Amino acid sequence: MRELFVEKIIDTTENFLDNNQRIKLKEILTEICLNYHIEILEQNPKQEIQKNNIDILNKFISSKEIEGCSTKTLNYYRDNINKMLNIINLPIKEITTEILRNYLADYKSNSRAGMVTIDNIRRTLSSFFAWLENEDYIVKSPVRRIHKVKATKKVKETLTDENLEKLRDTCSNVRDLAILELLISTGMRVGELTRLNISDMNFQERSCVVLGKGNSERGLF
Repeated sequence: MRELFVEKIIDTTENFLDNNQRIKLKEILTEICLNYHIEILEQNPKQEIQKNNIDILNKFISSKEIEGCSTKTLNYYRDNINKMLNIINLPIKEITTEILRNYLADYKSNSRAGMVTIDNIRRTLSSFFAWLENEDYIVKSPVRRIHKVKATKKVKETLTDENLEKLRDTCSNVRDLAILELLISTGMRVGELTRLNISDMNFQERSCVVLGKGNSERGLF
């Protein structure tokens, strides 16, 4: 092991030491190494691939954060892309369209996820690989040839007047009733309601401004 260690060092000096200098250096290193136990740790290829991929993923997440994506969106990006990278376990440059197709098919089969979920993952991967292409990490995004996943659209049932009255009857105080009426009359999302402040309300105009998806404001009347 000592001999291998010395040889590795000597090989790195080929471009800036002449032959006599390298021979002398080898003698010195060999003598010094006699007093030490030397163990060469070989690099784990799998760990190196994961490290490089995660470094690139972190740069992608940082770019999306600068673009103004919410923490929830950033976590969604990271979780889905990280899961894909861990399962495929290849350098990003070696990930092909066929590999990603098989990944999505296996994901659907193993998790029994719906088509909407699979298409959301596809769109996440598309965003990631498009960024890789723009940043010159890859020549062309392998997701380009993976088309939108068709999902059955179901018409959501609306609450009947009877159901609305039942909901009103469950409210034990004015606050709960006001929340319910606000959701019914405006159609705002629950998440938008939780972020609503008094300063966002215009009681004279009977309107409010909510912060929706993508941190975009919209007025409700």
